[in-house]
Amino acid sequence: MSTAVHIGSVQGETQDNALRIRNERRSQYLVTAFIVSGVLFMLLPGTFLGVWNLLNISEAHDASTLPLGWLQAHGQAQIFGWIGSFILGIGFYSLTKMQTGRKFPLVAGWWVWALWLAGISLRWGSGVTAWEWRVLLPLGSFLQCAAFLLFFISVRRHRTHTTSRRPEVWMQIVAASTITFLSTLMVNCALLVRQAWLGNSPAVPHLLDQQFVTLAVWGVLVPTIWGFNARWLPIFAGLQKPDGKRLLLAYVLSLLGIALTFFGEWLASGLVLMAAATVSVDALHVWERAVQPPKLLNIHSSFPFFLRVAYAWLLVSCVLALLAVPLDRAGGLWGASRHAITVGFVALMVFAIGQRILPAFCGMRILWSTRLMFWSMFLLSLGCLLRVSAEPLAYGGLWAPAWKVLPVSAIVEMTAVCLFALNLGATLWQPPAHLRSETKTSLSKGAA
Repeated sequence: MSTAVHIGSVQGETQDNALRIRNERRSQYLVTAFIVSGVLFMLLPGTFLGVWNLLNISEAHDASTLPLGWLQAHGQAQIFGWIGSFILGIGFYSLTKMQTGRKFPLVAGWWVWALWLAGISLRWGSGVTAWEWRVLLPLGSFLQCAAFLLFFISVRRHRTHTTSRRPEVWMQIVAASTITFLSTLMVNCALLVRQAWLGNSPAVPHLLDQQFVTLAVWGVLVPTIWGFNARWLPIFAGLQKPDGKRLLLAYVLSLLGIALTFFGEWLASGLVLMAAATVSVDALHVWERAVQPPKLLNIHSSFPFFLRVAYAWLLVSCVLALLAVPLDRAGGLWGASRHAITVGFVALMVFAIGQRILPAFCGMRILWSTRLMFWSMFLLSLGCLLRVSAEPLAYGGLWAPAWKVLPVSAIVEMTAVCLFALNLGATLWQPPAHLRSETKTSLSKGAA
């Protein structure tokens, strides 16, 4: 009798393990779909359109000659199409690591992917072509809201049953950023419905767009990076564990800075956001000596250096924004500030952390090339330096040759993005590490 019970329990465990493996593989396919979609948005509607925009501006020596709808479509593709897709994919991957006893929401996940992809595509296409934009702009934003709401419900159902303990600080910040993400999409929807009803073009008025970008960047992207950095930097970079209270203070300050922009208090907002960035650097111990050797297996050894460079760009962005309030009249300082934070901080952090974690998330793969990892981060930093340095000089009419530097910066950054996409694409194309090792073993046995 006891033997039969033992055999039955072993069979039950085997079936549970097989089901868990099958669910994890299915979830990896879903995550891979989000990552591939994000890379495509990064390349085509994001980077290539951005380069085209900058080439046209440089040729005309006037930023106002370019349709504002094109600039906003480029920004939406970068923030939501690229980074947003990565956030959703990582969010679904995290569900496979939660011991909730619930079945992975695979069907809901594919619905989220389809709705998100359709919403971003409609938003970008109607913004660039202006074809039926009064219908397609609101429709795209509705689909984005529906996709994220379905994602949010799926995450909440799993997290509710994980543990009764108070979540760690990094989880609190990521969760709060997720709620802000949903709120940002709702604000975006309201703005586009208003524009479709009252506007005469797909472009949202400049002031509203600038306030919305501040909400999206400082309410979603920056705090999400802070949260995941608090979780991963002590492990991957060997940094001291973050100070939770100071990191929460940085997050509260970022929310206050956002609120001040909606009251038109741009100088006060800039000061508060500068304080938030400074406190975050201190809380995460980014520029302090590592207490453990960094984990550099299968990645380039420059990984910790570029993490620190990204936070330098965050502070540079804040300084430029403060200077822009009293000095900027042509948009050069504002543009440089926005580029420093979106490319120098957000994109560089994705290039560094993404090439460290995404291969593992998408089936325990190994990064295809550590050299391409270095060159993508180096060229992105170089292109950002050229762009941020030249834009205020060119737009402000302070140095005419700066107009020639801007196209160079665009080409350099586009090369970096292509290298990142190539490296990630080649990584996802090759089989997982354990299958490669099994293949090598079988081939060696066959040769013997």
